[in-house]
Amino acid sequence: MVLNRDEKYILLSFDTEEFDVPRESNVPWNTLEEGMEVSRFGTERILDILKEKGVCATFFCTGNFAANAPLQMRRIMEEGHEVGCHGVDHWEPKATDVAESKRIVESVLNGIDPTFLQRRPVVGYRQPRMFDVSNRDIENAGYLYNSSLNPAFIPGRYMHLNMPRRPFYSGKVLQIPVSVTPLLRIPLFWLALHNFPEGLYRWFARRVIKSNGFFTTYFHPWEFYNLKAHPEFKTKWIMRNHSGNQLAERLGRFIEAMKGDGCRFITYSQLVEVWERGDKMAK
Repeated sequence: MVLNRDEKYILLSFDTEEFDVPRESNVPWNTLEEGMEVSRFGTERILDILKEKGVCATFFCTGNFAANAPLQMRRIMEEGHEVGCHGVDHWEPKATDVAESKRIVESVLNGIDPTFLQRRPVVGYRQPRMFDVSNRDIENAGYLYNSSLNPAFIPGRYMHLNMPRRPFYSGKVLQIPVSVTPLLRIPLFWLALHNFPEGLYRWFARRVIKSNGFFTTYFHPWEFYNLKAHPEFKTKWIMRNHSGNQLAERLGRFIEAMKGDGCRFITYSQLVEVWERGDKMAK
């Protein structure tokens, strides 16, 4: 399928979850509130950037985050962003989370604004840590798309070098992979913007757009927290590097550069519409 050649799309997304990274380094992490404090702060920072730059994004929210961040969920809704699902508990994903997270997130949204789901239904899912998830469960839960694929090799996480770089259908569900470079499949997700020179990151993004017609990437709220000021978290250097305000500035400059290229920022559900339209035109 070929997208409209006159349009270039950027899809920003945020895995909006409770901060649990210290647990990967065996740091005692006793309460959900500890993680939520970090994530609520980071989400506010992200929303400020998007509002300032005038662009939309997709927020994949865990059930834990949605239930414990009403003010941030309201801002996401009122400022025109898409809400997707990201499991229930980020640290301990379960097979039942695909349906349960939808129930929780939709209940929270409905409680804030009973008319919201009529205008912006929850139709997308992303599995915590981009791990495998049942396509049948995704379809049965009523999602239209699944963005749980990073078609790259991440040591200790996954080996997906044989998977498609472009969206593809699994049954009725559109699989939307995160962008990687066309040849070497270098991941262009959150860690790349932390650690690559900004000019190189933009160059890679432009190469992907030239190949695919669009660019997808994702970040987490806790990256916009000053991790360097908290050695007790024991986060890895590649995570701390350019975190907090530095990452906010980098993201802001990236958005401005892509807008300068004439790119249009859209949500994942909008890409589904574009993709379906293109399929119909090709038939």
